[in-house]
Amino acid sequence: MAGGVTKVILRCEEAQETSTLDLSECQLMQVPDAVYHLMRHTELKACNLSSNVITKIPPKFATKFSLITELNLSNNQMSKLPDELADLAELEKLDISHNAFINLPLVAYRIPKLTTLNASHNHIIEVDVDRLKNSPALQSVDVRENPVPNQIVQALQKLTSIRVLVTVREPEEWEDLTI
Repeated sequence: MAGGVTKVILRCEEAQETSTLDLSECQLMQVPDAVYHLMRHTELKACNLSSNVITKIPPKFATKFSLITELNLSNNQMSKLPDELADLAELEKLDISHNAFINLPLVAYRIPKLTTLNASHNHIIEVDVDRLKNSPALQSVDVRENPVPNQIVQALQKLTSIRVLVTVREPEEWEDLTI
């Protein structure tokens, strides 16, 4: 598996010049500790961890990469995010699509500058509409291709301050209880 390690190191070296760390498709199960070490003198602006097999992001990620404005966690196996992500004071774009979330992570409502959240293609059945409405900066939230219950979909469609993309699905027969 030396190839993977070399790939990670090369991409860290690249990031030292570009301020964008691209660790997509590295078969990572987590962010290797070596990455934090290699990147300690670099002000990262963006981090792409998509298309790995990551199940969770450690709390220290937020302390080590506190200046990132863009974080791509799509196509992994995550179902939750650490509360510490709320400390990412500059984060504007977060992509958690194609993961295993069953609710819109609470921390996402608290990230101070987060304007764009992509949570499509998960298993989300729960969205805290009030929290969403009161989030500091959110402008666009994508929860398409999730089994979001119809009453939540309707509440989301009524939001005027935030553009929410939802998949409107036909009610299943068992859901139609008016008969």
